[in-house]
Amino acid sequence: MKIYTRTGDKGMTSIIGGTRLPKYHPRIEAYGTIDELISWLGLLRGSDELKNHTEELISIQATLMHCCAIVATDPASKPAFEMKEEVIKMLEDSIDLMETELPELDSFILPGGSQTVSYCHIARCVCRRAERSVLRLDEEESAPSDVIKYLNRLADYLFVLARAIAYDTGTEEVKWVPGKNL
Repeated sequence: MKIYTRTGDKGMTSIIGGTRLPKYHPRIEAYGTIDELISWLGLLRGSDELKNHTEELISIQATLMHCCAIVATDPASKPAFEMKEEVIKMLEDSIDLMETELPELDSFILPGGSQTVSYCHIARCVCRRAERSVLRLDEEESAPSDVIKYLNRLADYLFVLARAIAYDTGTEEVKWVPGKNL
């Protein structure tokens, strides 16, 4: 099978169930943003600082592929995949575990400090954008609430992962102090 089909050359694409939509449709935007997030997590997996999180990141990428498939399914069709509550619990358990090691957060922090920490924050921002895209889709048509919940929790996970990597590597977290960092 060839990778190119030429069926999208006029700005339309097919979703699961056979419906054709313009490539700028909110459904396409939503699963496209999740796909972008999957790629950012792939970049994170290559970091030496995240070796202990490799299997977890692979699992998250696989779950996000399920999210893409769910979002890419015509609402009139039965989704091929369903989200399981365990994937959200896994994120929550991981967040809780990482937070036991971290100092209490008493202010906002400015993202950055190292390349890996910065990539975690970028992935978090892309995750929030994906969440907003799915919420926008839900306003116009329908989007599964479990995908929205997973993306919400994943953004929290990525924030805590950035903090954990900073802590583990001795990278300073710069606190945002209104009026002081100018």
